[in-house]
Amino acid sequence: MAEQNQDKHLGMDRPIGRRDFLNGVAIAAGASLAGGLLAGLAWRAEGSEQFAQDKPGYYPPVLTGMRGSHDGSFEAAHLARDGSFWNSAGSPVETGETYDLVIVGGGISGLAAAYFHRKQNPSARILILDNHDDFGGHAKRNEFHLNGHMLLANGGTVSIESPFPYSVEARGLLTELGIEPAKFEEKFDDNKVYKGLKSAYFFDKETFGTDRLVVGGPAPYGKQGAVSWSDFLAKTPLSEAVRKDIVRLQEAKLDYLPGISSDEKKEKLSRMSYKDFLLKLVKVDPGVIPFYQTRTHGLFGVGIDGVSALDCWGLRFPGFQGMDVAPGPYRRMGFTAMGEATPEKEPYHFHFPDGNASIARAIVRALIPEAATGHSAEDIVTAKFDYAKLDRNSNSVRVRLSSTAVRVRHIGNPTSAKEVEVSYAREKKTYNVRAKGTVLACWNMMIPYLCPELTDTQKEALRFGAKVPLVYSVVAVKNWKAFHTLGIQRISAPGMYHTGVGLDQPVSIGDYKCSQTPDEPILLRMTRTPCMPGLSERDQHRVGRGELLSTPFETFERSIRDQLLRILSSGGFDPARDIEAITVNRWPHGYAYEYNPLWDPDWPEGQRPCDIARKRFGRIAIANSDAAAAAYTDQAIDQAFRAVKELA
Repeated sequence: MAEQNQDKHLGMDRPIGRRDFLNGVAIAAGASLAGGLLAGLAWRAEGSEQFAQDKPGYYPPVLTGMRGSHDGSFEAAHLARDGSFWNSAGSPVETGETYDLVIVGGGISGLAAAYFHRKQNPSARILILDNHDDFGGHAKRNEFHLNGHMLLANGGTVSIESPFPYSVEARGLLTELGIEPAKFEEKFDDNKVYKGLKSAYFFDKETFGTDRLVVGGPAPYGKQGAVSWSDFLAKTPLSEAVRKDIVRLQEAKLDYLPGISSDEKKEKLSRMSYKDFLLKLVKVDPGVIPFYQTRTHGLFGVGIDGVSALDCWGLRFPGFQGMDVAPGPYRRMGFTAMGEATPEKEPYHFHFPDGNASIARAIVRALIPEAATGHSAEDIVTAKFDYAKLDRNSNSVRVRLSSTAVRVRHIGNPTSAKEVEVSYAREKKTYNVRAKGTVLACWNMMIPYLCPELTDTQKEALRFGAKVPLVYSVVAVKNWKAFHTLGIQRISAPGMYHTGVGLDQPVSIGDYKCSQTPDEPILLRMTRTPCMPGLSERDQHRVGRGELLSTPFETFERSIRDQLLRILSSGGFDPARDIEAITVNRWPHGYAYEYNPLWDPDWPEGQRPCDIARKRFGRIAIANSDAAAAAYTDQAIDQAFRAVKELA
């Protein structure tokens, strides 16, 4: 009874916008949010001649509840992985369709591959297959409509930024789409919206002994801040010994590896975790670790036990200010290297309100102009998309959603075959199409199950990576008065279910206007990276993936409501009253795996698993960010260009 009362207090009985599944059929609750979206998006009715995406009103960005890798997007792939798909699938339906190119995967890499191929061959017929109910891959769009306001958030990848210099091809694609990040950052800067609001820390009772919100904090080392570390820590529930060690770590200029060169220091730091650096070299009290443990989650998907001290030096974590380590990159750093590792790189902050979903939308509009309104990179944010026009026979480029590839094989000997056959599952049936070539812009670990023709060596390389599981939860609330009352914009909660909570980044562009005043509705962004400290990074990702796939939406919703209540209640926030909708963007296979010097060997040039995995096989080429072992948009585009060039 007490649990039921608590659930009611949290608002678990509220009919908020969410999408639930019943026997494989999507039910849209909160129809006003979905704009009257038709039920039955998961499977078409028996005997129907029309697929879900072709029906009027089909518009997946407005769906709430469990998104990302949603129900219906992975089941066929898991059956193919387990070797049981063909036991009950029956013979595929022969569509009779033949294309110049079939692309498996409608993320940015797959869409870019279509763009590059059509640029080289304007008359080419191209089919893009994607297992999700929307295009974009990880570049998903969350769209909410509250009290006359359209609010947008990224459901996955958010930033155009990369630690690499953009290639001519990647930069050229964005330029042709009209996307100029530096100009946009200058033109669409809304940072004054949250003027005066600070960051904060929330110490939870399960980790730190008591619930306590501490507003404000000291500036990073070397910068002037209004609060000293001593004053900030005095407000926390941390013990005196822990507070003293954090002050020493943050402020002391000590060399913990004296007597050796900068390169020798970098080599040693690359072979120890940041946690070991803190405990064994800095010799902090173990109670310091929980304060920093999750700080690396957002970039690496694991805590400081799974990230090298050298990568944390690059990110300007504390403890290195007296070590005289020379700025600049080092060969044993992850692709996330930045800060001290890239001292000449200009800081960058712009992103579209829906993250890189606007890039995916811009490419689709360029490929199929009749499917969307508008013509500029500014109006792509509010452009109207007609999904029924994505897969018409009259299109030279077609995008076919909810279509999971389950087999890709050459028609004949791979060395001499003229065609490739692609089998895909869609709405409880299997279909075959043929093409002169195919680009597999899907996840590397799935390709060995799609293409049994591949060599064992290439299959092993494709299976090496373990993509980073992560969750981007988006909460639509009636207003942000509680944040304004408390004087906060974002909160770090290192011990809680979601380790970060914050107001959506304010960006107004074209006709889209972000929330301007505390009285207006807004989106809250929350992040979670499930992992298991103590294991290798790849094993932590595998454990986290299993957790995400087995966690129901109800668990996420309850934890979100409880966390927001505990953090914001002193500002007047009431989860039962103030929450309008919740979308949980679940990505069991999120970021591409980037090689970790703590566990992965130093491969010779050209012999990394991704180098071997992406080799062309007959008329099959391989793209996506996995092919670069780098979770960045420019890398996904570069791999698409390479794959198309290989097939030319």
